[in-house]
Amino acid sequence: MRLGTGRAKAWRVRRQSSCFLFDVDNTLLDNDAVQADLSAHLQREFGRASRDRYWAIFEELRAQLGYADYLGALQRYRLENLDDPQLLRVSFFLVDYPFADRLYPGALAALARCARLGTTVILSDGDVVFQPRKVQRAGLWDAVDGRVLIYLHKEQMLEAVERRFPADHYVMVDDKLRILAAMKQVWRGRLTSVFPRQGHYALDARALQAYPPADLTLARIGELGRLQLRAAAWRRPRAAVRLVAGRRPGKDMSSDHPWLDRLRESSAALQGVLGALLEAERHFAPPASPLERLPPDHDQP
Repeated sequence: MRLGTGRAKAWRVRRQSSCFLFDVDNTLLDNDAVQADLSAHLQREFGRASRDRYWAIFEELRAQLGYADYLGALQRYRLENLDDPQLLRVSFFLVDYPFADRLYPGALAALARCARLGTTVILSDGDVVFQPRKVQRAGLWDAVDGRVLIYLHKEQMLEAVERRFPADHYVMVDDKLRILAAMKQVWRGRLTSVFPRQGHYALDARALQAYPPADLTLARIGELGRLQLRAAAWRRPRAAVRLVAGRRPGKDMSSDHPWLDRLRESSAALQGVLGALLEAERHFAPPASPLERLPPDHDQP
């Protein structure tokens, strides 16, 4: 998927040190809020029964396809209501929705911050019409200079991703631990997984127990744009790591970070997270001198 708002830009294929891959729904954009708005619109225009029927079709279609297909669900709903011209207004609502208003606070700043450290790419799942429209309307297409990849199952397309955007190291930012775990199995040490706990998938207790934790967990995507990334920190394993501007190690964050309380229960788990953060910093901010570019002995191949 390479169509853009203006003249198409050629993608650079020169190998990069770091490539930052960003999911869209509930990662950069509050898709739960979009669904709530659509649900309210359907109930207002067609009634509760029709609203519920649309969502039932939507879930059936998602189970078949493996991704959300809003327009496809509307087409199927239309087959059950062939003589209802009001359905045309639903297509207007979807296609013209102001997605930019639903970007999470700090989402564009996170993209801009990572763009200074490497190549930024939108890597999403979805259909071939509505999902790229969403990316475009949200302003994300232009934010990554048209580097947008939309697949049916992105975790199965990593060879294609690597072919289009070759890099020494990848960072994947996604609200689904399932996706992060699947990509980690393929790229292993070449991938730093970042998990913003936003949206209903990220708060699903069963999913949190079923998959291993990400290398880096954030309460919200805006934290990624405020990371204090220092190239020297990873060379001092015992050094304190400042993650968010104004936040200091040792500060009690239990009120808004319940996941951190669980990590504190095990010193071993805490050391593992610290190691992942230091590894992420090493890839976000490559060392300046040729000697410093030599990987540590304990790095995985």
